[in-house]
Amino acid sequence: MVKTLGFIIRQILILASLSTLIGCATTATGRKQLILLPAGQINQMGITAFNDLKAAKKVHPTGKNVNYIHCITQAMTRTLNNASWEVALFVDDSPNAFALPGNKIGIHSGLIALTDNPDQLAAVIGHEISHVLARHSNERLSQKIALQQGLMLSKKLSAPKTQLGKTALSLLGLGGHYGVLLPFSRLHEQEADILGLTLMAKAGFDPQQSITLWHKMAQANKQHASEFLSTHPSYHHRIETLSQHMPTALALSKEANALGRNPHCTP
Repeated sequence: MVKTLGFIIRQILILASLSTLIGCATTATGRKQLILLPAGQINQMGITAFNDLKAAKKVHPTGKNVNYIHCITQAMTRTLNNASWEVALFVDDSPNAFALPGNKIGIHSGLIALTDNPDQLAAVIGHEISHVLARHSNERLSQKIALQQGLMLSKKLSAPKTQLGKTALSLLGLGGHYGVLLPFSRLHEQEADILGLTLMAKAGFDPQQSITLWHKMAQANKQHASEFLSTHPSYHHRIETLSQHMPTALALSKEANALGRNPHCTP
């Protein structure tokens, strides 16, 4: 039994070491992340998913709101070496938005109705773009791949009620679901908030409107789920993080305005 445990531990450590060697990357915030999939592959997955969504859901092809979101997106992505981004306005009353690898952005019509000005909408778009720039989708899939490999090894052990099984679960960190995936998801959200705040500021938008936006989102969301088992930080935690980084963002916004970056986007 002891020999079997030693073998399993060695296999898990070898897997972790190999993952670190072949997939270690660093985000703009300086955080190390696990990246196992080629960028081209993850981008193609995002493009395919985006095309499927456009085929399955109603999309506004033209109109003032379409021009509005294009204006904001272009102002944001202009600071990213003019990389080409596709943005689509989905007919959906929920105040939501998303971005996918391959530079794809989806905005729900309900989000335009909720926001009061382009700065607030820029806060959301900047957040979503930051998920892509920080390779969060790739990291999440890489975590899942690594986790599945670890679970495959742990299946060779006896039931979790035995001492051997308990040792295996502790190596995975309170179990795969709660100890690995969800905490990273909340970390992704917090990182996207910080990076998105910087992005909107560099584009010349008012970063203070990001805090106003999340106050509005908190009011719109009547259900307050526990943060521990949520994939998103609480609104209070999110606003606190934005406030901590606000002085730097305000300086960046002022600098952008002085350089002539003064977006004039109207719905």
